[in-house]
Amino acid sequence: MPRYEGRLELTWTNKDQCLLAHDDGSYEWLPTSDYRVAEVRLLGDVQPVGDVGKRRAADNLLIEGDALHGLTSLIKLPEFRREYVGKVKLAYLDPPFNTGQAFEQYDDALEHSVWLTMMRDRLSQVYELLSDDGSVWVHLDDVEAPYCRAILDDIFGRQNFVGTFVWEKDQGRRNDTDVSTVHDYIILFAKNRARWKGIRNLLPRSAQQISRYRNPDNDARGPWLQGADSTAKSGNEDSRFEVELPSGRKVRPPSGVYWRFTPVTFKAALDEGRVYFGADGDGMPIIKRYLTDVQDGVVPRTWWPAAEVGSNMGAKRDHLRRLLPEVTPFATPKPEPLIERILQIGTNPGDVVLDCFVGSGTTAAVALKTGRRFVVIERSPDTVISHTIPRLRKVIAGEDPGGITSIRVPTGEGLPEGVKTGEANTAAKVIKKLYDADRLADVGLDEKTIEALVRTLKGAEKTRTETRWSGGGGFRHLRVGPSMFEEDGGIVFLSDRMTNGLLAEATAAQLGFDYEVEAPFVGRKGRARLAVIDGVVNEGVIKLLVVALAAGERVVVCGTGIDPDARTLLRELAPGSTLRKIPAALLDRYRASEAAARAAKVRAGESTGESRD
Repeated sequence: MPRYEGRLELTWTNKDQCLLAHDDGSYEWLPTSDYRVAEVRLLGDVQPVGDVGKRRAADNLLIEGDALHGLTSLIKLPEFRREYVGKVKLAYLDPPFNTGQAFEQYDDALEHSVWLTMMRDRLSQVYELLSDDGSVWVHLDDVEAPYCRAILDDIFGRQNFVGTFVWEKDQGRRNDTDVSTVHDYIILFAKNRARWKGIRNLLPRSAQQISRYRNPDNDARGPWLQGADSTAKSGNEDSRFEVELPSGRKVRPPSGVYWRFTPVTFKAALDEGRVYFGADGDGMPIIKRYLTDVQDGVVPRTWWPAAEVGSNMGAKRDHLRRLLPEVTPFATPKPEPLIERILQIGTNPGDVVLDCFVGSGTTAAVALKTGRRFVVIERSPDTVISHTIPRLRKVIAGEDPGGITSIRVPTGEGLPEGVKTGEANTAAKVIKKLYDADRLADVGLDEKTIEALVRTLKGAEKTRTETRWSGGGGFRHLRVGPSMFEEDGGIVFLSDRMTNGLLAEATAAQLGFDYEVEAPFVGRKGRARLAVIDGVVNEGVIKLLVVALAAGERVVVCGTGIDPDARTLLRELAPGSTLRKIPAALLDRYRASEAAARAAKVRAGESTGESRD
């Protein structure tokens, strides 16, 4: 027997390393052993917007900071871990497409291996946050979609690939290129496809789809599907039996064609009055499928035309420019109906939705309007201030009339008897396409007559506006804290600003330590040293502190955040040492004094005319 080793995988430069995201948007390659890679950063409060509750982790969240830092904090900080790990129902990712272009709001020209590592690491974090019946939807174009599909295969497993949706993002045509690309891809993976299929929702039937169900014979069971074919191209000779029509004529399927029903099912339908033979009783038999008997919706298709879910241009011109006229909209904003369709399929009201590249805030806006909870992350502080927060403020205040806030609903008023809602619009489209294809040249109708006919048909479809959203809700604006680490000459150490200052001095006094700064320690009591960390104490921090201890010393470590695994490691490496969480009362006093100091500094800068940029 031959022996097979290895597996199919995508490889790239520095795949075995990690990326550290810096505040300026740049990335740095680091080995996985670097302390900064495993750092857990605090999530600090910036401001609440609208109505929020008492537990901030349970509120809608807008996190300002790099996606990987934000996702790590959600997974590792106990306050958020309890709320989100294994509980996010759907993640929508609209990352930079890596097209080599530079947009005003972000740089879309990452080196390929940087992009692949960036996506791998974030998708791995998303996987941990998703519920067992959750799903991830990754929005890309031709440039990186095939490579991202390979990464998703590796993280989620090929067996959990559901499908790739093709979205018509542009209804126009570019003539300054060799091929005018008008679509994007949305790759869908489930965490567990079998479980996801059980919760996947159908899409509501459109007015046009409903109009196919009629009741020409006044059947008491209501409308039934019109235009159904009673024959099929496959079958056996048992499905070619003779049927006698009410008119007395006897019929069989044509050669090579079969009935869609058996003699048994046909007789049962006939006995129940569910067979239609045409208005004159001389038509091929149709077994009725009633609207009341079919499932409540339709299975999603993978082709999403702009006419159904909107386009980039529509979102930009018809919505965001009107909503925020004072700012330049994103180059390729996603329309709210597109995100609504994704949430319709993969979530229900009350479910948690994650978007770690939220940009102008479309996912958060749609989540608010459809009753979902959201956790969204945006790297750029400028984008948060200029786009995301202003947009969501208007949504909460009920001042966003665009997107999915309201819909036009056909009324059916004014249509002739026997014409169903949607049929006049359909007829108008067919006539216009036939005329454009020069298929009506022989009927003697000129262009003006055709245009008048199309206008008349469209005008016959009366609609009314239904408002679906009138405001409400809220969210918390949080910010990813600064790093606790600094690097100098290849040596990583704890930053002075995270281990010293007012908090350290206050904690030393609280615990009866002499305040004695000798980095990374800030206090001494006999053979015990004190370390105060304004951040999350994890295993990496413990290792740095223990290495700095002299022989026979132990350490009391106080942190604003505690990784439970750090306690065990500290006991192993430095017996007699302890790890404590800084009391909330002490931390609140420190935060208040810190805020007051910043405000005083701002006032001093204003009085001297100094720039604060």
